[in-house]
Amino acid sequence: MKKKLLALPLLALLVIGVGVILYRAMERQNGDAGRIVLYGNIDLRVTNLAFETNGRILAMPVNEGAAVAPGQLVARLDDRQLTLARDRVAGQLAAQRAQLDKLIAGARPEEIEKLRADLDAAESEAKNMARRAERSRDLADRKLISPQDYDDARTAAEAAKARAGAARAALDLALAGTRAEEIAAARAQVAALEAELALAEVQLGYTRLHALAAGIVQNRILEPGDMASPERPVYTLALTEPVWARVYLAEPDLGRVRPGLPAEVASDSFPGKIYRAWLGYIAPSAEFTPKTVQTTELRADLVYQARVYVCNPQDELRLGMPVTVTLDLAAEPIADPGCGPDAERP
Repeated sequence: MKKKLLALPLLALLVIGVGVILYRAMERQNGDAGRIVLYGNIDLRVTNLAFETNGRILAMPVNEGAAVAPGQLVARLDDRQLTLARDRVAGQLAAQRAQLDKLIAGARPEEIEKLRADLDAAESEAKNMARRAERSRDLADRKLISPQDYDDARTAAEAAKARAGAARAALDLALAGTRAEEIAAARAQVAALEAELALAEVQLGYTRLHALAAGIVQNRILEPGDMASPERPVYTLALTEPVWARVYLAEPDLGRVRPGLPAEVASDSFPGKIYRAWLGYIAPSAEFTPKTVQTTELRADLVYQARVYVCNPQDELRLGMPVTVTLDLAAEPIADPGCGPDAERP
């Protein structure tokens, strides 16, 4: 009789335990029909910021912990040498452009008028020297002057005639304008200097270090006065936009989820607060379950990585923070969820 009395409580406890287990199993099964609860972390994304050239750091206006925006200047090098090189090329380009404009414009009207006057003077002188040579020839025939005097007069006449020919050629050349080949060569020189100036501008731009994305300065590795190079990072930047939670889906759940599915994200750091989210990416291939992955039930050795994008208007969710993600299977996928005023709710 005593053994029977002792067995009754044990039997009752066993029945209650089985009932609780069956109830929780049914509850989990009914809950899974409308949602999936996953556990993961806010993905940690860090990038190193380094200059694209060598040089001595002149200024670093951003400190650790500072938030930076895309395109913000975070450091700069001593750029005196590159600035002078840029200015030198700019001056050469200006001079070559002026030369090209001069070739295209050709001779000015005043220059042409001067060439005409030079031609008239040269022709007049040539005629005068020709008459003098003729008179010298008559005097030489009559033995009134020496043959040498006649030869000098004739040579002077021929020289004056040659000068008149040169003056006419110069006028004709000015009227014809610049040769097309000379203009093409000048254009090519301008193009080469423009490319050289563009290269100088690019090299000068390498002395400025800008943040390529929004983030938080995690580490300030170098300091002003240090020598920088492409191999030496200056800052470590933790990327904060966009924010997503890295979770893992088991293979049986793939048929129940699709990109754009609404979700909710919760963190133990802010109890009771829910952040609006959506499923943004599902890996196309499986991978073995990572050692750090946390799920309610590991049903397979292979899982699929997924990204759940989270609205974080108050910057409360930090990189690497553990979170709980709830996917709403009954909701329709959203084409462009975005983050609005209802990005979080208590």
